[in-house]
Parts: sequence; structure tokens; C-alpha cells
Amino acid sequence: MVPHLTTALTGPLLDLEKRILNQQTEIEHWFRSQWQEHRVPIYASVDLRNSGFKLAPVDTNLFPGGFNNLNPDFLPLCVMAAQSAIEKICPDARGVLLIPENHTRNVFYLQNVASIIKMLRSAGVTVRVGSLLPDITQPTTIDLPDGGSLTLEPIVRKDNRLHLANFNPCVILLNNDLSAGVPEILKNLEQEVIPPLVAGWTTRRKSKHFAAYDHVAKDFADLLEIDPWLVNPYFGKCNKINFQQREGEDCLATEVDRVLQQIRVKYDEYGVKETPFVIVKADAGTYGMGIMTVKDASEVRDLNRKQRNKMSVVKEGLGVSDVLLQEGVYTFESINDAVAEPVIYMVDHFVVGGFYRVHTGRGVDENLNAPGMHFVPLAFETTCTLPNPEYGPDAIPNRFYSYGVIARLALLAASIELDEMQNMVLA
Repeated sequence: MVPHLTTALTGPLLDLEKRILNQQTEIEHWFRSQWQEHRVPIYASVDLRNSGFKLAPVDTNLFPGGFNNLNPDFLPLCVMAAQSAIEKICPDARGVLLIPENHTRNVFYLQNVASIIKMLRSAGVTVRVGSLLPDITQPTTIDLPDGGSLTLEPIVRKDNRLHLANFNPCVILLNNDLSAGVPEILKNLEQEVIPPLVAGWTTRRKSKHFAAYDHVAKDFADLLEIDPWLVNPYFGKCNKINFQQREGEDCLATEVDRVLQQIRVKYDEYGVKETPFVIVKADAGTYGMGIMTVKDASEVRDLNRKQRNKMSVVKEGLGVSDVLLQEGVYTFESINDAVAEPVIYMVDHFVVGGFYRVHTGRGVDENLNAPGMHFVPLAFETTCTLPNPEYGPDAIPNRFYSYGVIARLALLAASIELDEMQNMVLA
């Protein structure tokens, strides 16, 4: 199913996509040089927004949970990318211990885990699943909606290695974002843990990611000779927030006003008639929790009790004290008249597919990662790595190639972000 872009592909975004297509060789060469300098995460997903006048990432997930929503026709591409990643980490491929989230009741999430296992096994790797749940004391098989099943096993730690029964893996693969903290069983292991523990929300902050992305976007813009704002959302942050005690409202209002003013200048420059808005969200955490849309600084003052409760906690019931204020990017893509946004998946540094997050109850200026969403696999007519400039920027393969380029910019920012955090730990 092909999305409909309700705004005309004209003006700065059309020029941007033309430049991306015409400078494909330079772009791919630039990416190759970047991957030589920075170690890429094993996998990631990036939420994009296409406003017709701007194309930018709004979130980067280093523990993606939607592999089951990808187009199954692209499994071979996933497998080749996985082989590349594993060769760098564990060349002899003795085995991978996959540790998922503790969502044993969320069978759709577990289908994502099953999809990761299928990808890795097809790449020639032995994979077994170890659970951090204390009540998993013996192998436990869970039936999945697609007719398959998944077996969770108890993890045993011996000295500084993790084992399952008769299984001594060479690498630990996390599909758990560590929102609740780093369990003792994962600390100081001699086996490599990927993504590294610093990638979890215990230490990671979205503001750090977008600070790294800011530098990446500027370098990319220099390469294409474009305005970096076309691919980069403005942002700010506030620390020491307490929504329940109404502490930090002045910081929120000041930062919201600052970002709105920046957006207004750009909207005036490009003749954009839409109303600027800011997304206020927790600086750490996923699952679309702790998010609100703001169009005026006064809206973050005097929040009602329901709004304060919504903003004060995220996944695992953790309290919010750090907040990211991000330029809101409209999404003018729709499927069957429902608002949609592309989510791009990568394994190693390869784009392996994606899907549209679709929500019938949300607007073009709202967060779509919310209850009621559904997913539509990207309708690749050909691989998104093979654009054809002769067809024009709005041709489906070409638009998806542009999406893959912007997603890889976010992946590069994540690589730089992780390098910096690991260097801080070593220091």
C-alpha cells in the first residue's frame, strides 16, 4: 500500500530530494568514510516525519521492537546485513544469547523477537532466548499469533559469563532497553553485550542523541549545499522537572518559546503557512509515553491533573525529571485518510526495510506512537538502495531511498553518541 502525500512535493523538499538523488555517489562515499570512523549499532529503527517542506527524524530506537512488521520479502536483505554485523562481533559465530523485554503477555512484541531469531539463524548463527524474569525457572514455550512459538529459558551466570543449559554464547544481544536499570547479572561480563549497556535508557538521553545529530546534519548539509534545517529539528531540554509538584514550569515555558521562535523564523523564510508546534517528551524512554504537543509557551503552565499524570511517568513507571523539547514536524502522509509516518529499520549500516505507523485517531501534529496505531509495511517496488533519478523525486523507490538516507544520518548520530558515552565510561 502506497502512502499519499497530501502536500505538494514542491519547494525546498523537492530540491532536497533532487540533490539526494543526483548526489547518490557522493552520499554513499561519505557514509562509507563515516562507518570507518564509528562503530555502527547492530540494529536500529528511526521514526521520520515528512511535512512536504521538511524531512527529519524525530526518534531513534536502539532496541527496535517491530521486525515482525517488515515486509517479509526483504528477509534476504536482513540476513545479509546480519551476516555483516555478526562477522564484526563474533566471527566464529558460536552462538548468540538474545535477551528480550519482559513483555511475555505482549505476543506481538514476542513475534518481533521471533523475527530477529529467524533473521540471525538464516545468517548462520545459533540463537537462544534468555529471560530476565525471575519466574522463568525452566524452558517456557509461548504460542504466537502467526502459529509459531518462542521458548524462553532461565539465564545462569558463571563467573563473568552468561549461559543457558548446554549453551555458552559468544555474544549477548539485547532487545531490552533497560528502562528499569541495568540488572546485576548483565554487569562486568567478559562476553560482548550489544548494543552496549550505555545504550539503555538508564544512561542514554534523547537530547544527547539530537546534539550528535545536529553535527551530522550540518556535515551532510555542507555535502549537499543545503540548509541543515530541512533535515534537522530544533530542540531544547529542561532538567529537574517535577510535573506533580509543578517544578520546572519556567524552564519549560522559556525553552518552548525559544524553539517556537526558531521555527517561526524558518517558516517565514520558506513561506510555510502552518502553525509551528513543539513536542514535549521525556528525555529518556520509549513506547510513546510522556509526550504532549504544544503550540504556545503558556500551554506548559498550569497543566491539569490528567496532563501532569500523563507527563510524570514513562515505561516501568519511572518518574520523569529530564524533558526534551523538540521542534514538531508535521506529517502530511496518509493511508486511507489516516495519518501515517515512516519508520525505517536498519541492521548494521544497511537499510533493510520499514513500515508506516498509522493512526486513525491522531492528527498531523500529534505523536502517532500511541494505543490505536497499526502498521503497514513499506511497499518497496524495488530495494530502497537502488533509486532511479530518471523517475523523479516523488517516485516510490526514490522517496524511500531519501528516507533511508535520513535514517542513516540518525544511525550515524547514534554511533557517535555511543562512542562518546563509552569513552566517558572508560575515562
